[in-house]
Parts: sequence; structure tokens; C-alpha cells
Amino acid sequence: MHLTNFERMIQLADEVFATKSDPNQLDINQVVIDRLRMLHPATISEYDEGNGPVAWIVLIPTTLDLMRSFVQGNISEKDLFAMTMPGKQYDAIYLCSAMVLKEYRRKGVAKRLTLAAIDSIREDHPVQALFVWAFSKAGDIGSEKMAVLTALPLYKRERNC
Repeated sequence: MHLTNFERMIQLADEVFATKSDPNQLDINQVVIDRLRMLHPATISEYDEGNGPVAWIVLIPTTLDLMRSFVQGNISEKDLFAMTMPGKQYDAIYLCSAMVLKEYRRKGVAKRLTLAAIDSIREDHPVQALFVWAFSKAGDIGSEKMAVLTALPLYKRERNC
């Protein structure tokens, strides 16, 4: 059976993040997408060459206080999202997820999408830091690259938090 790019992206998300079995993680659905867009239009980006998405990124602009609580393991990813109120000034960006189909990896797709989204958020908010909860070596490397390219400090939550 031939899966569409959209179906493959959903499958990839389930494989990497296992959000369905982890109650602390944010499970992206239409309600979440709508609320993310209320936080800022650049929170979700995708790359599509005409046959469905081949890359998705999700960023959550928030506050430094919520960032600290999350990085220290005091609140979950779901809590971070729920406690981030629309219409506020955001001074931190959570690098929530970046997924790219295998045949499009190592071509700079996620980097371009993420940098454009961060730049867009920074036009509207005084962002002072990035933070991440990396689930893979690629996530670690990508987030570190974003910190260098944006000249922002990067804070990491440990995987076992």
C-alpha cells in the first residue's frame, strides 16, 4: 500500500514522539493547531512540493518563566502549551518539533523553515532564548544549530524529565 506524504508524516510523528502513549507530550490536533496559530501565525510551518507535506515544524513562543519551569521538569509539554496565553509578549521559543521525510533530510528544509519561523516571531516579540526537549541526536544537533544561527542561548530539558 502506498501512503501519501501526509500519512507518512503522521506515521513519522507517531514513531519519533509516541505522543499517544505519553500524557506529558502535546498531541497535535486541529484544536491545538488553531490555538498555536493564535499564539503566532509562524508556530506551524510545512514544506510541500505539491504532493503533500514533506516537512513540518512546530514552535511555541512563550515566556522565560514558563521556559525555566519546563526545562527544570516542573511542568509538562502539555502544561507549557496550556499556560502560554495568546496575546502576551513572548521572550522564549520552544523548539517543539521538526520532522522531515527521509528522502528530504540533510537538504536544509527544516533549517530554512525553522529560521523563517523564528525570524517571524522575533519581528513581533523580544525573544531572548530558545529551548528544546530533544528526542534524537538530530534534534540535539538541529537545535544547537538554530541557537548559533539566531545568536540566542539554548536551554535543554533532559530526556528523562
